[in-house]
Amino acid sequence: MPGERVHRTAHSVEVAAPAGVVYGLISNAVQWPLFLPPNVHVERLEFDGRNERLRMWATANGQIRSWITRRVQDPQARRIDFRRQHPQAPVETMNGTWTVEERAGGTSLLTLRHDFTVHGDRPEDVAWVELATDTDSGAELDHLKRLAERWTRLDQLVLSFEDTVRVKGPAELVYDFLYRVSDWPALVPHVARLELTEDTPGVQVMAMDSRTADGSAHITESVRVCFPHAGRIVYKETTTPALMDAHTGEWSVLPDESGVTVVSQHSVVLREEAIESVLGEGADLARARRYAREALGRDSTATLNLAKRHAESAIRVL
Repeated sequence: MPGERVHRTAHSVEVAAPAGVVYGLISNAVQWPLFLPPNVHVERLEFDGRNERLRMWATANGQIRSWITRRVQDPQARRIDFRRQHPQAPVETMNGTWTVEERAGGTSLLTLRHDFTVHGDRPEDVAWVELATDTDSGAELDHLKRLAERWTRLDQLVLSFEDTVRVKGPAELVYDFLYRVSDWPALVPHVARLELTEDTPGVQVMAMDSRTADGSAHITESVRVCFPHAGRIVYKETTTPALMDAHTGEWSVLPDESGVTVVSQHSVVLREEAIESVLGEGADLARARRYAREALGRDSTATLNLAKRHAESAIRVL
């Protein structure tokens, strides 16, 4: 459009890890919510091994934004080109490139480039997009560097698991219980306080005070993306307990001919440097994994059982 111009940014970081490791982290965008702070949820809509289409939810200057991105992966060149489709205002177009250059001594240079245009090219809108791009790019590169440089231990730092409960009741009632998170302080014993904002239907921003088994409390902040027709609620904690560098999860309500299976999935990245301060002197990574599994599993299973009781009690009343 007349008067609009292309704005360009470039951010780079040196990484003490092999180029193949770094490329592997940027190529698997579905894992980005666990690994990269701005990303809340990523759905892979299409992928043929080279071309892919992604639906993404992420934070930008404190706001939750969603868009569809097309990416072209080139593993041999260690390059990924991307282009947002129909980005949200004030962005008119947003394109970019990830590149990983191999350096001497087994290190790498990771670079993220953006070029974008803004509706009307108003200075305040350009400044908003530049701030969001600079902030998110810096956070993404910093976390990718930290993760890649711990690549030999990453499998031990990442913990994923799930818990399930069978329900003899309607899937709709189970989903309703999990969706109406603002009611949880009155219904879920470990939830002491919860503040909820839902400016966009199905995108919930919440702050929660939780009681732990020893009576202490911790504060978390999360973004939840709800898919009622699929019976799914995915979430990312944007403020985590001290032991966790990242925490993502999903509630899934899966009906079949004999009832409903409700699944709670968790994935966390443990904060290795906080283990002893949280769990005591001499605590190691194995103990941290057990602690996280037990604590998260206990709370989510308790919530699953309350959803089960909610659905089954309604059936008995009817």
